[in-house]
Amino acid sequence: MMKKLLSACLLSSALLAGCGETNEADVEGCEHLQEGPNSAVTATASASGAPAVSNDHKRYDITLPAGSGGNVGSVSFAVAEASDYVFFLGSNVPLKVTNASGQEVEFEESATKSDQCTEVKGRYVAPLQVGTHTLTFGPTSESSVSLVIEETAHDHEH
Repeated sequence: MMKKLLSACLLSSALLAGCGETNEADVEGCEHLQEGPNSAVTATASASGAPAVSNDHKRYDITLPAGSGGNVGSVSFAVAEASDYVFFLGSNVPLKVTNASGQEVEFEESATKSDQCTEVKGRYVAPLQVGTHTLTFGPTSESSVSLVIEETAHDHEH
């Protein structure tokens, strides 16, 4: 009986430890969507010359330019360390991530909410390699979107 109880405890601990990184990212994403600090950015209609955003514990309030099928805009994100990154959006806006070669990056997860807060309207997890990526939002009827980027496993320093 003790062995079964010990096994159950160890399994529970392992499961909780495995979920901890994502929960930490969600806590961070919610905090920065709610409280900032924030930076205003105007996205470009194409990937060329797109303004930069970062995973620097900041909320980016991104204005999306009008397009023929709705508002669409791009920003760039330079990845210094290959890792999984979580993109938190304050509006339910489509997101596409492409690498430096123009290939679309497949999301490992996507959702329209987070259990940590109600401010998250889009939550995407993508495995990114070192290099500059393009984040494209839309098409959408929204004229702006708030973005917070968190690495799934990072040391937290503000």
